[in-house]
Amino acid sequence: MIRMDAVMKLLTTVLLTVATAFAESSDRLPVTDAEKIADALRAGPEFITKDATLLDWPSAPGGEYRLLRKGSNEWTCLPAILGDPHDEPGCFDQVFLQFIKESMAGLTPNVQRIGLSYMYGGKWVPNRSHAMGSGAEFHVGPHIMIIGLDQKIMQTLNHDGSNGQPYVNHLPGRTELYLVIPIRQWDEQHVHE
Repeated sequence: MIRMDAVMKLLTTVLLTVATAFAESSDRLPVTDAEKIADALRAGPEFITKDATLLDWPSAPGGEYRLLRKGSNEWTCLPAILGDPHDEPGCFDQVFLQFIKESMAGLTPNVQRIGLSYMYGGKWVPNRSHAMGSGAEFHVGPHIMIIGLDQKIMQTLNHDGSNGQPYVNHLPGRTELYLVIPIRQWDEQHVHE
């Protein structure tokens, strides 16, 4: 027979775990360097983040990206942008990072190869079709982004992310498109029947 105190301990543990998960997923933006590092590390799979360089966003467009941690692989992860309405960290390969830097500085990106990015925390995007409810925006869960060379092909792809399918998007105030592909997180467990 199960003892009531054991049931209460189990229930308390479950509730604390759920409360912690909700607290960690809030849109409270990281402020301290330790918070920014933790935020950047949750942006992609561990096989990338464990050795990635971690940078902080510049304080002004075109400014310097501040080093939070030196890495040893080809990836760079950044925390949420301070001042944005949502906590949306990302991990970028060298091509996608250069695309981001040039775009954020107001320059026309010079993309010469395919670039990749992870956003395990997801991203809030405009709700163009209202397929995901009546709000002005909705949350796209974990996804990868791909920047390519051919913008003409990108323009022919789906532009509506609210249907759960891959779609193209652009940075605020920019026109250069990149492909967004919703994914499961690398370490997410799969249930087999």
